[in-house]
Amino acid sequence: MEITFFGAARTVTGSSFLLEHEGFSLLVDLGLPQGSDEKKMGEDLPFSPSAVDAVLLTHAHIDHSGRLPLLAKLGYTGPVYSTPATFELASIMLQDSAHIQESEAEWKTRKRRRHGEAPVEPLYTAEDAEEALSLFRTVKYGERVDLSPSLWFELKDAGHLLGSASARVHCITPSGEKTIVFSGDIGNTDQPIIRDPDYFREASFVVMESTYGDRLHKAESRNEGEVLLERAKRLAEITDSTFKRGGNLVIPSFAVGRTQEILYLYRIIQDRKLLPYEIPVFVDSPLSVKATRVFSSCLRGDYFDKEAITMIERGINPILFPSLVTITDVEESKALNERRESAVIISSSGMCEAGRIRHHLKHNLWRRESTILFVGYQAEGTLGRSLVDGADHVTLFGEQIAVNARLEILEGTSGHADQKGLERWLDAFKEKPEAVFVVHGDDNVAQYFASKLKNERGEHAYAPKLYERFNLLDDEIPLQSDTVLKEKTRSALRQSFNELEESRAKLEKVVERMERAAAGIDLTNEKKTKKLLNAIERLTSDVDFLASKWDSDSR
Repeated sequence: MEITFFGAARTVTGSSFLLEHEGFSLLVDLGLPQGSDEKKMGEDLPFSPSAVDAVLLTHAHIDHSGRLPLLAKLGYTGPVYSTPATFELASIMLQDSAHIQESEAEWKTRKRRRHGEAPVEPLYTAEDAEEALSLFRTVKYGERVDLSPSLWFELKDAGHLLGSASARVHCITPSGEKTIVFSGDIGNTDQPIIRDPDYFREASFVVMESTYGDRLHKAESRNEGEVLLERAKRLAEITDSTFKRGGNLVIPSFAVGRTQEILYLYRIIQDRKLLPYEIPVFVDSPLSVKATRVFSSCLRGDYFDKEAITMIERGINPILFPSLVTITDVEESKALNERRESAVIISSSGMCEAGRIRHHLKHNLWRRESTILFVGYQAEGTLGRSLVDGADHVTLFGEQIAVNARLEILEGTSGHADQKGLERWLDAFKEKPEAVFVVHGDDNVAQYFASKLKNERGEHAYAPKLYERFNLLDDEIPLQSDTVLKEKTRSALRQSFNELEESRAKLEKVVERMERAAAGIDLTNEKKTKKLLNAIERLTSDVDFLASKWDSDSR
């Protein structure tokens, strides 16, 4: 019972884990590395396709599925297991990815030929994607799938994306059954449209994601309907303020999942009449348009939450409305940037790394009237992350573009569980697993979260390195070192003390102002004198309270 971490090991993308047991090899996910992860991992397969007997795909996002066509290209002919909805979404996403691979190879080839260099071959083609899709075998949640006499698996809804799944693999060993749970991407609660995550209750070993292992989403204490309405109101406010300035609201969005969630919020805005006018919403992404059709076709399936089902039962499509315009034609996409009227433009990719969104950013980033609204995670090394981190200028199509537009983040739209959500997922296990492998997070985040699980919860937690391999029955699994945790804490303390020094300087200025006010006050004006006395007393009381708490003689 051996596991090798071929991807998403101290990285966010490129998920790929190979589980081997008694002569059978199961590959869980085979994602495409993105952003800075691509430089670290490369795109080639780090194993032979002949070493794989079956593939289990947790969901359709490219960072989990994007190298399946390469696997087929190199000769793999075994099954690829997924839920029906994941297959439907993968059908469009893998074809789109193949188109990108072919287009980039063609562009690089033209450039190389001008220098007399050899052409570039695409990583894979549309034919390779079709071949990979022909290998899919669909599985329902809760269905048992036997792989070998000693190996079988089952799925539960991960609540991350339409059809997303967590998987529990059962291994029959001479000493009894051992199970290993692969979390896939754990969904955030109260997401629009899809259901909340379902939990496994037992596991010998766990491989879990940690994308938001070092942070918390905005706290929500209301029911799901109220939460969604609040998000819709916030989106309406951002839209309205942008339109009043005469700008466009540009939303870089993941084509599959996040785009449909944003459309659902706009459907609520229209349905509840949160704005007194119809909002022109353009979805400018061929992939997004196709994905939206898939979502609409699954309306009667087993994937939607109570609020979405209630809307469906009222005869309302939760993601389509009259003022929505879908665009696939290139010329129509270009025409969007010639519009005089304000509009909402939703386009992929969600991290601004490729696609039509870069053209819309070029035309809107420099405009103070416009708003760029981020609705998802921005990985390190991506254009989206640069913008969120406060870049003054960015380069698009070889041109320096000033960042003058208003930048906003719509809280609560993350598809990933935050730190508390990840811990809640772990809490579902009746007994602590023998080991928790923390994956699918930035290097520092994965190590930090593993340390937190070890120190605060007593978990045997470890963030594996890329290509690390363990025999789960015989090897001693390492415990996460606290190096990153200590450095993160040290950094937080340094920042806090810097802020304290700034506050001390502000306090001294306040005292000086009070002294000047006292020196120049008209002592016959009892009202002003009383106001100053009260202010001094409040400040003195606050300082005395803190001093009493930190009095070294009393501690």
